Amino acid sequence: MNKDVDYLEDDILEDFGELKELDFGNRKGDSKEKIDEAEVQKKTEYVDENLWGKLEKSGKRISFAKDILALYRYLKDPFVKWYRKAIVVAALIYFIVPIDTIPDLTPFFGYLDDLGVIVAVLKYLGSELVPYYPEGYRS
Repeated sequence: MNKDVDYLEDDILEDFGELKELDFGNRKGDSKEKIDEAEVQKKTEYVDENLWGKLEKSGKRISFAKDILALYRYLKDPFVKWYRKAIVVAALIYFIVPIDTIPDLTPFFGYLDDLGVIVAVLKYLGSELVPYYPEGYRS
């Protein structure tokens, strides 16, 4: 039965052309490494080293600094699963890295793309983040 499922999956993906080339993870025969806990830890270290400098430079110009700090606290919580942390790491790295869709130096609009990524993660994680905000900030 498993062979039938693999055969059916290959037929479906053939109909979509380029979609077959995308890496969705658990397909047999893939030689690409999957993101794992060690990779998330390595990227978390990058966030640790670079987040504070970025916040010092831009903290007064952005209105979502407390959201970033809540995401950082969530990231550092040892009880949060590594794959949940991977989402937060990706968003924080997007905030830190100077190469953006809209450069951060652009007046008024420079942080809109960063804000969009942060808001998307906030929406995704929802009420999970409430305990990581300062007392009374998000009630």
